[in-house]
Amino acid sequence: MATVPDNRWRMAPEGLATRRQLREMGLRPGGQDVAAELQRRGPLVAYLYRIDRAKPVRPMTPGRTAALAKAMRARWTCPKCRTDAGYCISRSLGMCVTCDDIRRERSA
Repeated sequence: MATVPDNRWRMAPEGLATRRQLREMGLRPGGQDVAAELQRRGPLVAYLYRIDRAKPVRPMTPGRTAALAKAMRARWTCPKCRTDAGYCISRSLGMCVTCDDIRRERSA
């Protein structure tokens, strides 16, 4: 089994990029294997991919756009009062701030 080269944090060789860096360039790994790793603190690593083998990001289709809009609507809708909160509902609260305030008032 072949191992990938390790590099120290902020010491990536030329021609390699992380997924996030590829995305900023309008690219994606495109199925290629990891070319190298960047060692962060402890067990954290960042995987590096070859830029020359990266493929362009796939364009958004109408179906993907609709699915993303539906998912975001679900994140903005309070499950308690079923209204659009105007922001993503916190998973730790599980409801909009207004419903959480009402719940806290009732329990106090």
